Amino acid sequence: MLQYDEYRLRLQGMEKAITDLRDSLDIEGTLKEIEELEKEAASENFWEDMENSQKVLQKTKQLKDKVERYNALQGSWEDTLVLIDLANEENDESMLTEVKDAVEGVEEECEKMTLETLLSGHYDKNNAIITLHAGAGGTEAQDWCEMLLRMYQMYAQKSGYTVSTLDMLPGDDAGVKSATIMISGVNAYGYLKAEKGVHRLVRISPFDASGRRHTSFASIEVMPEIADDVEINIRTEDIKVDTYRASGAGGQHINKTDSAVRITHIPTGVVVACQTQRSQHQNREYAMRMLKAKLAEIAEQQQKEKIEDIKGVQKEIAWGSQIRSYVFHPYTMVKDHRTSYEVGNIQAVMDGDLEGFINAYLKAASLGQLQK
Repeated sequence: MLQYDEYRLRLQGMEKAITDLRDSLDIEGTLKEIEELEKEAASENFWEDMENSQKVLQKTKQLKDKVERYNALQGSWEDTLVLIDLANEENDESMLTEVKDAVEGVEEECEKMTLETLLSGHYDKNNAIITLHAGAGGTEAQDWCEMLLRMYQMYAQKSGYTVSTLDMLPGDDAGVKSATIMISGVNAYGYLKAEKGVHRLVRISPFDASGRRHTSFASIEVMPEIADDVEINIRTEDIKVDTYRASGAGGQHINKTDSAVRITHIPTGVVVACQTQRSQHQNREYAMRMLKAKLAEIAEQQQKEKIEDIKGVQKEIAWGSQIRSYVFHPYTMVKDHRTSYEVGNIQAVMDGDLEGFINAYLKAASLGQLQK
């Protein structure tokens, strides 16, 4: 059947991509590394250093998972070819849906694994801390900031990640002035770092009785959560700690005490805040984790020793340069100015459908083709 022949051609066209993926993942080198780690784990004195032994076992599991996942992809590709041949020989139309789903499943997994090979940053596998700030423009900008907050929460939910709120400053009449959330899951930072920068909204404002078109801005900062065992030296004399009463929801207790914490890192001017935990101690702990994440991000940028990279980050968070525009009127379109990737279904994007934008960013960044 012609349809089965077309599916076979699609699969055969993936053979090189799957072979290239094996090289990108360095499966041969990974197998050798697993062998060395297993030799170490079998040594007589392995359990004398519990901290090191746990790291070795964790590393071994990660490497084995990588190999098993690639083998599963290759196996699915081979099994689907057999399925197509079987259906074709029997001229069985009833298997078309099964074949279609199998081919699309192999294509999606291959694309996903290929993109993951682009996540080579030191912290790409970590959780992501996202801070949103409304731009100038009062209620309109604050409403836009809340819309973006919902967009990231929806993206996290669709991606199987979990979301926790670290800080929230409600708007005067609607929306939020600023918010900080943690998105937890494997590669969360690697994907969401693509969102760093200024996001621009164009729409007929629901807050304007005259029905005029408004342009609003919000800035997004994305930082990796840093593990406790990572050394980031923060001297006590380099920070200023302020406490204040938390705003917004949180119950009677949170509003009666100065439980919210704001920490300023004096040498860099970095400011972080947390007010959503139950006690001042917990808020301070989370704020210090956020500060550690921000300083680690700055250090990683400096280690690249490329002035253009550091300038690029500064450019992204300046109000004068947008990374993405969301146009609701007079037409509907979302366009990323760094990659020229665009879609017309703006509601799907606001409901968390960000994969196309993130994938386009990762591909362009890996090729050095991001537009400034």
